[in-house]
Amino acid sequence: MEDKSIFKSWVPNWAIIIILFVCLLHSMILLGVYSSNVTYAASFLDIEAEDLQFAMCVTYGTLLATILIESRFSNYFPAKTYLMALYVLIAVTIIASGYVTNFAVFIMLRILEGILMALPVMILRQLLVERFNSKNAIIIGFSFYYGSLLLATPFIMNIAVWFLDHYDWKYMLYVSGMLQVINVFLILITFNSHRITKKIPLYQIDYLSYVLVLTSIITGAYFFVYAERKYWFESSQLILSLIICFITGGLFIFRQLLVKRPSFDFNVLRYANLRIGFLLFFIFYISRATLSLCHAAMFTIWNWDPSRVAGVQYINGLGNVIGLILAAIFLMKSMATKYIFMIGFALLAVYHFWFTFLFVSDVSLSDILIPYILQGIAVGVLFVPLVLFTVTAVPGKMMTSSGIVGVSGRFWGSTIGFCIMQNAQVFLNKKHFLKLSQFVTGDNPQAQETIAKTAQSFAAKGYSLDDSNALALKKVFSSVAKQSTLLSDMEIYTVVAYSLLVLVVLIGVNQHLKQTANLFKKKIWIS
Repeated sequence: MEDKSIFKSWVPNWAIIIILFVCLLHSMILLGVYSSNVTYAASFLDIEAEDLQFAMCVTYGTLLATILIESRFSNYFPAKTYLMALYVLIAVTIIASGYVTNFAVFIMLRILEGILMALPVMILRQLLVERFNSKNAIIIGFSFYYGSLLLATPFIMNIAVWFLDHYDWKYMLYVSGMLQVINVFLILITFNSHRITKKIPLYQIDYLSYVLVLTSIITGAYFFVYAERKYWFESSQLILSLIICFITGGLFIFRQLLVKRPSFDFNVLRYANLRIGFLLFFIFYISRATLSLCHAAMFTIWNWDPSRVAGVQYINGLGNVIGLILAAIFLMKSMATKYIFMIGFALLAVYHFWFTFLFVSDVSLSDILIPYILQGIAVGVLFVPLVLFTVTAVPGKMMTSSGIVGVSGRFWGSTIGFCIMQNAQVFLNKKHFLKLSQFVTGDNPQAQETIAKTAQSFAAKGYSLDDSNALALKKVFSSVAKQSTLLSDMEIYTVVAYSLLVLVVLIGVNQHLKQTANLFKKKIWIS
């Protein structure tokens, strides 16, 4: 892509790189503005946490589907007009979502936001990559970009906590929308109006394939997000969503194999490294999902206030930065890819083993500091190498499809990871609660003594005898519920830890992993 004439002559190269980075970070806002404070956002919309998780899956899933057709739009319109129009629309949708209380309308907005999040990606990343002239520059550049995405959650969560302490929720959306206006201004003053690609008619877009794959993604996400809440196959809605997912997914695959110019080239799946990259992304995101159990324990077990939890996440972010720096050094030194993956997943295993012993009734920040940082380091070490490995696993002409495979691994890994953690915790909580409850009721003298002392403490505060006994029993069972949660988290972390150790061994003996990723096979980045 020839981009030398797209920027005005007075704009220096370093400023162009910064501007492109800033414009790319719009996705950080679209994904993070609601996920940063799930409880408040859910109460604002009068929905459950699963509903908000589904809304986030809808946005990310729509992004995944839109990547298939994004290049046709960016090739049809002049870059300056195209990008300015997109960022204006993004600002409008973000602000409009602050006035929506109907969940169905909110989901439609999230679909629109997913489309708008995907559309600027191709052209901006293409322009960004072509500003770099060496392997090390590409590594550093993309470490900064993906590092920004990794740090989005703690950064936006801290902003959200501050806004909620001082202003109404809508003001956060106003600021998010204004940041998009800044992008419009930057593009207005630094871009020329020249066309940088050959104009391709929009009627050649395979809209039918887009609708099929988007329907399959959304219905599949619906099944996994609501599986526990609706009792899996006992729900006719879940069964219907799964049937629609398989039918539309099958029709999409069938159509791609028949049409002359498919949106997705299934020949990429013939390459072993790409299949391995997808599997590693999938496992990586499932193992990352356990961090939500840690944060839930901070809120519900250790009773940390939201501002403290938000601040603690910066510690994990520090680990991300350290991991990204280590990964960049490994890539610059051309370390074998399998060794980078082994180091990253081994660190994740250590984090899970270590944290298994920290799920107790009360801990201090110093207790969790090292393993919490280790989790961030592991994620930072793995993320960029996984992206580069997946994208460069196939010939240049297939790299768009390989990037889509990488995004698919992240999407389905995070969606199914949420499902696994949710179902595992509910199942184990019930099992442990029933077992522990046996020691509270019946003839257990120690339990009866505890209940009696607790009832006396409530009676001393002026409660009636019946109320004191009821409150005492409620408090004891609340303690049992917390202990059940801690035991469940310990079991989940232990299973994940051993699974990661097995994965490290399998990576070590794998013969298909390439030694290093060739960063210059083609300067195109979708993943």
